[in-house]
Amino acid sequence: MGHPHDHSHSRGASTATGMHRRRLLLVLAITLGVVVVQLVAGLVSGSLALLADAGHMFSDAAGLAIALIAAWIAARPPTDQRTFGLQRAEVLAALANALVLLVIAVLIFIEGIHRLQGEAEVQTAPMLTGAVIGAGANIAGLMILHGAHKESLNVRGAYLEVLGDLVGSLAVVVAGLVIVLTGWVQADAAASLAIAVFIVPRAWSLLRDVVDVLLEATPKGVHIDTIREHILSAPGVEDVHDIHAWTITSGVPVFSAHVVVDDSVLGAEGMDRVLDRLQDCLGEHFDTEHCTFQLEPASHREHEPEQHA
Repeated sequence: MGHPHDHSHSRGASTATGMHRRRLLLVLAITLGVVVVQLVAGLVSGSLALLADAGHMFSDAAGLAIALIAAWIAARPPTDQRTFGLQRAEVLAALANALVLLVIAVLIFIEGIHRLQGEAEVQTAPMLTGAVIGAGANIAGLMILHGAHKESLNVRGAYLEVLGDLVGSLAVVVAGLVIVLTGWVQADAAASLAIAVFIVPRAWSLLRDVVDVLLEATPKGVHIDTIREHILSAPGVEDVHDIHAWTITSGVPVFSAHVVVDDSVLGAEGMDRVLDRLQDCLGEHFDTEHCTFQLEPASHREHEPEQHA
């Protein structure tokens, strides 16, 4: 006696990333502009730290572009072959971002170690100019993405990358000032190593969240035991099993469960009344727009194999 209730998958609902495409586009434009400035300034000054920051920002720009393309793909309507559409494209884009960040960090670290063992000439004027411009652009990007980063893995990835860029730009500023005041040129290499070290935990955190989505882990903040208790408290419900909660992409959680209901309640009130009560009950704990309940009369349990929640 399966019965879906209040489904919206067929409408091709907008994803969390799709709702913030304009913000991502604006940050992408700012980031690309700063990449050009820092690349030129880094080549002129000979600063590895500034080139590392430019490379990091370029990877961020690529990540933003991927996220925007993925958001467009994810907005395409579902088909018989892909009943959830292509919403997981956003998650794959976030995975690509995390992997690119890790690769960039390793390359910067290797070159930074090499620079520490030798001598390099660094011109501080273009170095500081590029770093200050980068820091200002990063602050603007953070302000644009603030708030939206809590709703989407891709926007969160972009926010973390811009935050990392800000730290990187500030590290370059500090390194430039150290060189001006003390003449210690290795400060440039030390700053590049600091940038690499800062990138790794942020990339790892994003990668871990992406893996949770791909492995269909229970969404953060969703407590299955609490949901089970609320379903069991609904009048007429005798048991609930085969409970599943997972995430298609950011902002699209999904829930399903088999609910055993007393035969007399089903006969007297019908499925719709029971389902409405379950929806109201679950609404406090989950996005009921993506819920599916399979109602089973209690008398049917003797024909079913043993079930596990």
